Amino acid sequence: MKNKNIIFILLFIIIFSLTGCQNKSAIAFKEEYESLNGKTSASGKKHRTLHIDKDNPYEKITQKEVIKKINNKETFYLYVGDSLCPWCRSVLEKSIEVAKEKKVDKIYYIEIWDDEGNEILRDKYELQDGKAVKTSSGTKEYQKLIKTFDSVLSDYTLTDEDGNKVEVGEKRIYAPNYFYIKKGKVVEKIEGISDKQKDPREKLTDEILSDEEKIFKEFFSKK
Repeated sequence: MKNKNIIFILLFIIIFSLTGCQNKSAIAFKEEYESLNGKTSASGKKHRTLHIDKDNPYEKITQKEVIKKINNKETFYLYVGDSLCPWCRSVLEKSIEVAKEKKVDKIYYIEIWDDEGNEILRDKYELQDGKAVKTSSGTKEYQKLIKTFDSVLSDYTLTDEDGNKVEVGEKRIYAPNYFYIKKGKVVEKIEGISDKQKDPREKLTDEILSDEEKIFKEFFSKK
């Protein structure tokens, strides 16, 4: 009986520790995104106000940990975005609602910018004399990710003052991008954005929200 009690206590401690870690990550995500509510961006535009559940499924992960999961052929959902990203903020609430409905208990996420909006993940290009020139390199993990996700990524282009598109010569991970990785291989990528939404800061109508719900329901149904 004594041994059984010890085993029960150990199991309780393990479960409590895991739950505590997940709750801590969820609360950190909530605080990070809600901290910008009503504030003004660097471009002078107001951030969308969000109300995020404290038991949301988002868990921050490092770029290296993502690569490790892929190399270990794990199955998981990944969100690439940022609290500063207006398009990300327009789909976050619906992503949480549907993920919880579909019993998705974890969505890993990595950020693309630092607190000032500087790239900390991706390559950065600028147009110089009509040509795309790399002005800073992304992380080595980013290079691995665009190779791994190549089949679902679009070509990266820049647009000049005349509206002409200039090919960069590589694929691009945008924000928001949601990936479903199954046994180490990417199966699908979505943005979660409705075709009816033309501006990231516009009011989310019932039609837009309905579209978001359909997109995320299909995406989070994959197991």
